[in-house]
This record gives sequence, structure tokens and C-alpha cells, in this order.
Amino acid sequence: QVQLVESGGGLVQAGGSLRLSCAASGGTFSNYPMGWFRQAPGKEREFVAAIASRGIYTYYADSVKGRFTISRDNAKNTVYLGMNSLEPADTAVYYCAGRWGGAVITTTGGMHFWGKGTQVTVSS
Repeated sequence: QVQLVESGGGLVQAGGSLRLSCAASGGTFSNYPMGWFRQAPGKEREFVAAIASRGIYTYYADSVKGRFTISRDNAKNTVYLGMNSLEPADTAVYYCAGRWGGAVITTTGGMHFWGKGTQVTVSS
């Protein structure tokens, strides 16, 4: 069983930056495509970014493209989300998620395991 633990969330002013981390335990992390999703109050959980198992391919939601960067360190069993030029609209709980293998998926229904989330709040 894979466990994911997110960290790095917090309160930041608009225009600021944060770096989220997601540490995985259990299983073979280097086999898993990973992704970040977020859920704002009263909204559905939405895709933010994803990365293939070896880190070669990355995918982003249009709303974060050019501002966010997903990366991973398979030696540390960790996936990261660098967030720059943060906006109040980025305020949400950010979740790390993964798949047992195969292609990158950008839908919540396609993910097999999830972390509990970390809160990101961007003040104006």
C-alpha cells in the first residue's frame, strides 16, 4: 500500500511562491505516474499538473501553465510542485496522487492513491 504525505503549504501574498512536496512510502515510486490536484471551497477537485514515472513528460492545466512546475526525485520517493506568481484563485487544498503504473492520467478518477492534502492560501 502506498502512502503519500504532502507538505509545504501555507499562507502567501499574491505574486509570491511556494514549493509543495509529496513524500511516498511503500511500493516502487519510480513506477508511478504522479500528479497534483487541488480543490477550492465549494468547487470540484481539479487537475493541476502531472509527471510521468521517469520524469520525462509533464502536463499542466492551462490555468497554471508557465507559473507552476512539477518535478520528481525518484531516489527520494518525492514529487514536487513549484508555484510562482501565485494568485488568490490558486487558493485551495492541494492533493498529491498517483497511479500504479501506465500512462499519465489527468483526471481524478484515474488516480489510484491519494494524500490527505495541504492548504495553500493566497492573499490579495
